[in-house]
Amino acid sequence: MFPSEGQLIAQYAPLVRRQALGLIGRLPASVELDDLMQAGMIGLLDAVRRYQEQPEAQFETYAITRIRGAMLDELRGQDWLPRSVRTKARSIEQAVQALHHQLLRPPTETEIAQEMGVGLAEYQTLLEEAHGVQVLMVEDLVQHREGLDGGALLDAAGGEGNPLDWLMRDGLRRVLVQAIENLPEREQLLLSLQFEQDLNQKEIAAVLQVTEGRVSQLRSQAVARIRAWLASHSWEPEAGQENYENLL
Repeated sequence: MFPSEGQLIAQYAPLVRRQALGLIGRLPASVELDDLMQAGMIGLLDAVRRYQEQPEAQFETYAITRIRGAMLDELRGQDWLPRSVRTKARSIEQAVQALHHQLLRPPTETEIAQEMGVGLAEYQTLLEEAHGVQVLMVEDLVQHREGLDGGALLDAAGGEGNPLDWLMRDGLRRVLVQAIENLPEREQLLLSLQFEQDLNQKEIAAVLQVTEGRVSQLRSQAVARIRAWLASHSWEPEAGQENYENLL
């Protein structure tokens, strides 16, 4: 017999905290953990009420999608990043995109700094300030389909998908994979350690033999490179495609 609404909420409530803790480490200190958890609980409740038991479906997979979506909606609603920070992040992306077209390879930090007309130390400070501008949810791209059959595809917002939605999402996934494959080896490793090995920032720093601050810089730079790649391959948010700001 399928569990009741109350049983599911009690069973999966710890999942909300785990997702919030995983997300808060990538965000500015001004974001409150309690706010994320409250939004996540709303997402869990919505998942419980919408979910229909299916032979091959996993409720946890669906619940994670709904919880994360609710948390991201909360962040967008708060407008939790100053415009100046977003502007700095966009300037980094534009410099990366311009240099990639010129050099036909990923530009180095020094080259990006020169393109922006700043010193290397100032550029690295900009990377730190841009930390958390977008939340990179690479694992979401491969988790949405796990446990769901073709007759009941669920999109990132929790509704039923249609073939066009999935075509667009698969197209985005292919471009994103290409973007990651074109990252410098060290930044590829960093993302692998974070999203595949599930290491925290301290553990990643130990593996890469750098400071935690340097991990933050490299991750911000990797995100800027990926967003620049997506923009250069026509995956701009205003293009009407699936809003990849949920992913980056």
